[in-house]
Amino acid sequence: MKQTRRTLWVVISTIVLCAVLGGIYGSRVEATGQNEDDSGLQASLRKFTRVYSIVQQNYADSVDADDAIFGPSSSMTVGAIPGMLRTLDPHSNFFSPKAFEQLREDQEGKYFGVGMVIQQRLNSYNRLVTVVVYPFHGSPAMRAGIRAGDVIVKVDEKPTQGLSVDQVAKMLKGPKGTVVQVTVSRVGGSKPLQFTITRAQISEHSVDLSFMIRPGIGYIRLTKFDETTNDELSAALKRLDVKHLRGLVLDLRGNPGGLLQQAVEVADHFLEKNQLIVYHYGRNSRERRYYVTGGDHGEDYPMIVLINGNTASAAEIVTGALQDHDRALVVGQPSFGKGLVQTVYPLSDDTGLALTTAHYYTPSGRLIQRDYSDISLWDYYNHDDETSSPHRQVYYTDGGRKVYGGGGITPDVELEDPKVNDVEQKLMAHSAFFNFGKQYLATHEDVPKNFDPDDAVIEAFKNYLENEKIQVSDKDVADNLSFIKLHIQEDILSTVYGMQVADHVATENDPLVQKALEELPEAAQLVENAKRYMASRPSVNP
Repeated sequence: MKQTRRTLWVVISTIVLCAVLGGIYGSRVEATGQNEDDSGLQASLRKFTRVYSIVQQNYADSVDADDAIFGPSSSMTVGAIPGMLRTLDPHSNFFSPKAFEQLREDQEGKYFGVGMVIQQRLNSYNRLVTVVVYPFHGSPAMRAGIRAGDVIVKVDEKPTQGLSVDQVAKMLKGPKGTVVQVTVSRVGGSKPLQFTITRAQISEHSVDLSFMIRPGIGYIRLTKFDETTNDELSAALKRLDVKHLRGLVLDLRGNPGGLLQQAVEVADHFLEKNQLIVYHYGRNSRERRYYVTGGDHGEDYPMIVLINGNTASAAEIVTGALQDHDRALVVGQPSFGKGLVQTVYPLSDDTGLALTTAHYYTPSGRLIQRDYSDISLWDYYNHDDETSSPHRQVYYTDGGRKVYGGGGITPDVELEDPKVNDVEQKLMAHSAFFNFGKQYLATHEDVPKNFDPDDAVIEAFKNYLENEKIQVSDKDVADNLSFIKLHIQEDILSTVYGMQVADHVATENDPLVQKALEELPEAAQLVENAKRYMASRPSVNP
C-alpha cells in the first residue's frame, strides 16, 4: 500500500505539473486564468483517483501500481501518464528511469563500456546469437582484439544464449576502469577466444565521417545533434581546410535531430553574420529568435544538403535555414516534418517529462510540422499516412524562390533512394555478405586497404551461396555484380580496418552522393542569384 500511495503521488504531481507548467518553468509568470480553472483541475483529479481506487480494490488480479501509472516496461501497453501525453502530440513523452538514463546518455554522446555495436542474427543452426557488427575505432574492444563477426557467447562467464541485445549490452556497460571478460567464437577458430577488456568512456560521434570526396570538395556526415556536435563539426571543417574548399556536401540523411542550441551553432558556420537561423514561441513561451553570431567569414563555397524522410527536428532547422537563405541546394527526399520544441523536465524517482512548449519556424516563417491529427503513432512515425498533398503554404527564400511549409522540408532536387530488387533483398536477408566475409577472412588475413573483389572472390562467394543453400543463380550474380562486389568489399574492409574505411567506400559509391556532386554548379548559382536579388532590394531606414 505504501508503494501504491507513492506512485499515486507521482502521477498526481505530474498531472498538476502539466497543467501549470508555463507558470512554474516558463521564462515569465503571467496571470493566465489558472485560478479560474483550478476547480476544474481538482474535479478531474478527483475523477482519476476515484477510478484508480476502484481498479486497485476490485480488479480480478493484483494491480502493479508502477505498471498502471507508467506502463509496463516489457510491453507496448501505456500507463496513465504516457496515455495522457499521447492526447497532446506525438512528441510529448514520459521517460521511465531506464529511458531517462538513455536520453541523458544520448544528449551527452558518451557512456562507459567497451565500445562496439552488437546485433542479434541467426547462425547456421537457425538460432539467434549476439554478433559484433563492429567495434568503434580506438575503443577498448578494438584494442583488445574484438573483430566484426565475432559471436559473443559469454560475458563474465554468463552465457548469452537466450538473452536480448539490450541485456547483453547492459552486461558490457559498467563503471569506468572496471574489467569485463568477453568470450567469443570466431569463424576459423578451433576454440572460443577470451578477452579481458577494461571499460572506458565511449564517445558516440555526431560527425562520424568527413573526408575529401573529390579534389577541393568536402563531405561531412552528421548523424545527430548532441552536446559535442558543434565542436566535432568545427574540427571536421578544420581538417578539410575550410578556407580552400570549392564545395561541401553535408549529409543529414537519417539524422533524427537533438539539441536546438547545437543546430543553431552548426548553422552559424555557413551563414552570414546577423542572419536569422530559427525562431520559436508557444502559449506560455515568449518568442525567441536565434541569429548568426560568428558567420561564415565570406567562405561562400557551394553547398549541398542531403536529406530523407528520417531527417528530423534539429536537422530540419539547419536545412530550413540554409534553404531559406539560398545558402545550400537541398537534395533527396522530403524530411520528416517535426516543428515542435520539447523541454525536458526531470521528475522524482529518476523519471523525466519531455513536453512540447513551443513551435519553431524557419527564417521565411515556415512551420514544417506534419499533421498528426486523426492518425496513429505508427502511421505518424512510419509515414504510412503519407499521400501526395498539394503545397498550400507558400513562402519565399532570400532569392525569391518558393519554399513550402507543413509536411517537412521539400528538397530543391527530389531524388529517390535506389530500390532493392529481389536478389539483393534475399542476399541481405540471409546476411550473406557479412557471413561470407567472416569465412573469407578465416583464410585470408592480408587484406589491403584498396581491396576490390576479383573473379576469384566472386567464385568463392558463389560457392558459399551454394553451400548455404541460398538459391541465387549465376545469372542473378552476373546481373547484380556491382551490388555484390560493393557489399563484399564493405563488409571485409569494415572487419579489417573498421567502419570508417568501409563507410568511405560506400559513400563514394552512393548514387545520391554522386548526384549531389553533379548539382554543385547549381548550388553555386543559387548563392550568386541570392546575392544579386538581395542587392537589388531597396534599403529600408529604421
